Amino acid sequence: MRLFIFKSEANPNLRAFGADLAGIALPSQFRPWRAIGAVAPDHDPPHNLSRTEIETSINDRGFQLWRMKKPANEA
Repeated sequence: MRLFIFKSEANPNLRAFGADLAGIALPSQFRPWRAIGAVAPDHDPPHNLSRTEIETSINDRGFQLWRMKKPANEA
């Protein structure tokens, strides 16, 4: 499965994986979403995230959310 990566414009530290480039299944409360990348089926997701868990979540809910850590100077 190709994984599409999205960034929430409503919450700058929130990211999501989805199965389609349009992000149709992404949660509306964090819209707008902007596509920022993709992960090919034969590549690992960023930040050592589990492809198995991501794909399971997409199959169950249509998306997988994850949060970027704030830089140390923003904490």
